[in-house]
Amino acid sequence: MNDKWWMAGVADVCTHFQVDLSCMVDGELGDESATRAMAHLETCEACSEFFEGTRLQVQMHRDVSEPNLLAERYAVLLGAESMGTDSDELVHRLATIFYQIGKAYILAEIQPERTRVFEEAVKVERARTHGRGFVDGVVARGHGDAGGVDWTSARGMFNGKLSKIEGALDKGLRLLEDALEIDPSHEEARLYFGFAQLHLEKPMRAQREFNRVFQSALDEANRGHAAVQLALMNAKEGDLRQALIYLRWVRMARLDEYDERFFFVRFNIAMYYAHMEEKDRSLAEFRALLDRCPDCAGEVSDLFSKSPKLRAAIDAVPGFTQELLDTCPELFQSSSVSGDQL
Repeated sequence: MNDKWWMAGVADVCTHFQVDLSCMVDGELGDESATRAMAHLETCEACSEFFEGTRLQVQMHRDVSEPNLLAERYAVLLGAESMGTDSDELVHRLATIFYQIGKAYILAEIQPERTRVFEEAVKVERARTHGRGFVDGVVARGHGDAGGVDWTSARGMFNGKLSKIEGALDKGLRLLEDALEIDPSHEEARLYFGFAQLHLEKPMRAQREFNRVFQSALDEANRGHAAVQLALMNAKEGDLRQALIYLRWVRMARLDEYDERFFFVRFNIAMYYAHMEEKDRSLAEFRALLDRCPDCAGEVSDLFSKSPKLRAAIDAVPGFTQELLDTCPELFQSSSVSGDQL
C-alpha cells in the first residue's frame, strides 16, 4: 500500500502548502509564508478542504482539553434555543450582549485600576463570537423580526461595523447607545452610558442618565449605583448635604447590609460629615461601618489613608483626631498615603 495515500490526487505544489497550512493552524508559520499560504487557499479547493479539516480537528482537541470552552461553543450553537421565543426577552438579551461588550471597551479606556468595578468585564472577542451565534440562532429559528429589531444590522456590530469605529471609548459608546435604542429600559447599559459621559466631561448628560435610573429602576442595586454616582457628582460640586441625601437612601434601602459591595457608602457618609465638621455623626458612621463589616477593615483603612483631604478636615476640628483614634483604631493601620476620595 502506498504510504503516501493521503497525497493521492494532490498536485506537487500543494504538498508544500499543506505543510505550511498545518504549521499555520498551530501558530508556527511566519508572516510571509502565511500570506502565501492564504493566497493559495483562495484558488485551491483541495487545500481549502485540507485546511478546514485540520482547523476543525485542532479545535476539537482544544475543546476536549478545555471543557469550559466547549460549553461556550455549544451555547453559541444553540443561539436563541434557551431563550424561548418571547420578543422582549430576545431583545433584552441582545441589548445585554451590546452592554457587556460596550462596558468592556469603556473600562479599557477609563483605566479600571482607578475605578471600583463591581463585576469584571467580559472578554471582548469571546463575547462577540457569542453575540454572532445568538443573532444567527434568532434568525435561523425564524425570529428575525422580533421586537422590531434589525437583526441583520445587529450582527454587523459584531463584525465589520464595530472594527470601523476608532478608539475603545467610541466603540463602547456606540454599543451602549445601540443597547439603549433597542431596549430603553436596560438599566445597566444606562448606568455605564452615564459613566462614559462623566469621563467625557459631560456632567449634565451623565446626571440625566443617573437620575433616570435612580427614579425608575426596578433593580434596587442599580438604583443604589445611580445614587452613589449622583452623590459623588454633588460632592464634587461642594453640595455635601445633597450628596448625603442620596447616600442615606442607599443606607435606608439597606443595600450596604445586603450587598457588601456597597460597604463604602457608610465611609463616604462619615467622610462628608467630617468635611461638614459634624464630628459626632462622623465618628458614629465610622464605628458603625467597622462593626457591620469587620472583614472590610483593611480596605476601609486603605481608603482612609488615601484621603488626605479627609484627614486634613479631621485635624482641623479640635479633639477629632484623638477621638477617632480612640474610637476607631482600625482606621490607622494602613501604610498607604496616596490618593483621595472626595
